[in-house]
Amino acid sequence: MKSFRSEIENPIVERDIIDLEKKIQLFYEGKIDEERFRSLRLARGVYGQRQFGVQMIRIKLPYGKLSSEQLHRIANVSDEYSRGRLHITTRQDIQIHHVSLDRTPELWAELEKDAITLREACGNAVRNVTASETAGIDKDEPFDVSPYAHAVFEFFLRNPICQELGRKFKISFSGTDKDTALSFMHDLGFIAKIKNGAIGFKIMIGGGLGSQARLADTLFDFVTVDQIIPITESVLRVFDRYGERSKRAKARLKFLIKDIGFDAFVKLVEEEQKALSVTSYPIDTTGFDSEIDFSTIEIPSVNIKDTQAFELWKSTNVIAQKQEGFSAIGIKVHLGDFYTDKARILADLVKKYAGNEIRLSLRQNILIRHVKNELLPFFYVELQKLGFVDTGYESTLDITSCPGTDTCNLGIASSTGISAALEKVLRDEFPQYVNNKDITIKISGCMNSCGQHTMAHIGFQGMSIKSGKLVAPALQVLLGGNVLGDGNGRIADKVLKIPSKRGPQALREILNDFELNVVEGESFIKYYDRLGERYFYNLLKPLADTTNLIQNDFIDWGSEHVYEKAVGVGECAGVVIDLIATLLFESEEKLENASESLKLNQFSDSIYYTYSSIVNTAKALLISEGKKTNTHAGIISEFEETFGSKIDLSVPFSEFIYQIKNNEPTQQFAEKYLNEAQLFYKKGNDYRTKTVSYEN
Repeated sequence: MKSFRSEIENPIVERDIIDLEKKIQLFYEGKIDEERFRSLRLARGVYGQRQFGVQMIRIKLPYGKLSSEQLHRIANVSDEYSRGRLHITTRQDIQIHHVSLDRTPELWAELEKDAITLREACGNAVRNVTASETAGIDKDEPFDVSPYAHAVFEFFLRNPICQELGRKFKISFSGTDKDTALSFMHDLGFIAKIKNGAIGFKIMIGGGLGSQARLADTLFDFVTVDQIIPITESVLRVFDRYGERSKRAKARLKFLIKDIGFDAFVKLVEEEQKALSVTSYPIDTTGFDSEIDFSTIEIPSVNIKDTQAFELWKSTNVIAQKQEGFSAIGIKVHLGDFYTDKARILADLVKKYAGNEIRLSLRQNILIRHVKNELLPFFYVELQKLGFVDTGYESTLDITSCPGTDTCNLGIASSTGISAALEKVLRDEFPQYVNNKDITIKISGCMNSCGQHTMAHIGFQGMSIKSGKLVAPALQVLLGGNVLGDGNGRIADKVLKIPSKRGPQALREILNDFELNVVEGESFIKYYDRLGERYFYNLLKPLADTTNLIQNDFIDWGSEHVYEKAVGVGECAGVVIDLIATLLFESEEKLENASESLKLNQFSDSIYYTYSSIVNTAKALLISEGKKTNTHAGIISEFEETFGSKIDLSVPFSEFIYQIKNNEPTQQFAEKYLNEAQLFYKKGNDYRTKTVSYEN
């Protein structure tokens, strides 16, 4: 492994990368439990692939913003450590695949040279903060949400309150009431508002897709911008303490709110106010509204050979900005995949002839911003050379799809293969949908809805289906999902399941029926509601018949082999070691982090590291007794009952640990709490040592 330590300027980042390097070695030596190592590497953007022995690397790009320099850096890294392919996700990230675990620290170090991070791109943490890709240029927006999304990203990156949540936590910022960042399906969704001259946000909470989709509740109709970070911190503290940890399928915030009730959840959030690191957090917007100097840009003369194609492209792929005389250019990226050779050329074009900025969209596309209108012909010619002028940006023809069985461990059926087949149907048979923004088609390879199929007008979910003793790849057809705006949405109905190879015919049946039966001026959703779910079940029912399958039906899209339902298992199992010892070791690390934060006068961080250490120690001892450790709150009450008479703390354990929410984050309390936690760790470790000695 080449040395990277002298090349990283930020000591916090350097320590993070060195820690990953050390933990990889400890894992190989069997000194770290596989489950704990998985949690650590996921929090560093390193995700196990379906293919044995390689990793997917997810690059965290807040609200999808990229400069030319950053795109060049990512392209270089992909060529050096992977295979030159870049994949845009539905959360505005970029993923690269087939990376050796050994090389991930140096890969990360290379990215950090242009301020690009992997930290918390995966794992049980605050994931990438997404936003409307038109933020800052949208004619309808009350203000640019970009600086607020960036502030939230920065504040919670490496923040101790959200490093080991029960599950992932997703945040979005919508620039207008159209809610293009989909607040209704996020753990926290912010929608830009102006009230009585003050700028702020409507806040949605507890949304999510997946097998048990839930629409978000309104937490606040309006809060001023200085309150969004304190509110987010409050919510995260409650989720960390009360969220499920053992039953993964029930560990998202939406299930916590459902289980305890919205009012009870809000009360818990209010109880955290005293302990918050900040009660008001004004956000600096400097640099986000600065004007770009275009005076030196020359307008190259070009010859448009097909003016009709150019005009069609302008009508479907070009968006007029609120900045007079400028437009944004949408690039439709098939399946979100593009390659480094083209990425570099695009980066150079953007730097020399635009505002040196692109945004990745939630539908896996690229948006070039700040293009002078006089340069549109030039960009069309240059992008055409790259194959980047396919019409239908963000239209019906622009199908969203997750990677499915191509690389994902959880994929059940091919989503990319069926996506390509459906796009061919649309191009060849339904060209009139090239600029239709009313109907969206989305595909996921499993129930987790990474392709967001559960909120689509027409959605497909990868499944399997039995025919006698054989199993064929299948698709669940969903209809009627929609973004309604202002935090409201609709979850699609599960209509029926069909063999995957009949997906194209299902799309034909739906669109042909729509063309035949739609009333003038009627949207697809109103058409669907008027006819009803049962109508569409009957329409598609002949396609669900499995008694007449042919050999090709048992071969998934893009494959030559007979289908076999096989959910990947990730990396090979590590050596089985003492999980209790691992937890106690981590408790010690957290105490060290608390002490280090205290020296830096980061009192709130120190207090939370201390709290995490106490919980970890209690969890280790409970596991040694075979007790349940589903939630932090459960650990606290169970520990008090099990060990209250065995480990003397002079006060009940709950009173001891819950000092965190009953005290302001002062230096005095931080020091006191840490000293008490260090003593608790010693008593817990001594108890465990004596117990093990007695057992032996």
